[in-house]
Amino acid sequence: MATTDSSSSRVSRQDIEDKLRALQGDVQGKVDDRRSTLLVVAGGVGVALVVVFFLLGRRSGKRRSTVVEIRRV
Repeated sequence: MATTDSSSSRVSRQDIEDKLRALQGDVQGKVDDRRSTLLVVAGGVGVALVVVFFLLGRRSGKRRSTVVEIRRV
């Protein structure tokens, strides 16, 4: 930690901004490293959900479908 003089015990706005920017930079670096992995995982989950909903809808449609038979006389 940085040492402070007893005469300048007040925290300036610039000190707060510098500290927040340093914290944000650390977090942003970690997010940037994992962004591609998260996008691939999110895409895979999305595709899997679409396939599951498609199959469930197909099954539901087969159970409730009505067979209409048309005959010519």
